[in-house]
Amino acid sequence: MAATGDDAAAMDSISRAPAAHLAALNPVVSAPGQGEGHAEVVAESPAVPVPKKPSTNSDGGVETAEEAVEPAEPDINELCTDMFDKMSVFLQGELTATCEDYRLLENMNKLTSLKYMEMKDISINISRNLQDLNNKYASLQPYLDQINQIEEQVSSLEQAAYKLDAYSKKLEARFKKLEKR
Repeated sequence: MAATGDDAAAMDSISRAPAAHLAALNPVVSAPGQGEGHAEVVAESPAVPVPKKPSTNSDGGVETAEEAVEPAEPDINELCTDMFDKMSVFLQGELTATCEDYRLLENMNKLTSLKYMEMKDISINISRNLQDLNNKYASLQPYLDQINQIEEQVSSLEQAAYKLDAYSKKLEARFKKLEKR
């Protein structure tokens, strides 16, 4: 069933409306005699919204469709510059953190080195004092040997005293026995 009269005119105006809006949104079509530089300038400029035109078809209730306009993309150079700036800040932060870590490690190494130097001095003092004690012990060794000899003599004298005590008790017992007879 083919549209006739008013219906055909309305359909025809609807089918041509999107093409007209596309031509208004993208005015650059490769025209003869224009260079590529002109196309770049126009392509980089943001799209200007097209004002809504009132419908001029004979049907009062039919409106024409309009194509949705996407917002213009920001300039790629600005985005790249922004990205490089942010990347630079990020890398500087990372490198600063790494430098701070190395400074901390360096300070810790210096403090550890100082602690080892102190421990070395302490161990040298301990070694010196130990040598002094060993020398004093060596000089006292003859006296300690004499003390050991005296202790042995005292213990043998004590044994002799116990034997003498035991013998004297036996003699006393014999003497008492002889007296009773």
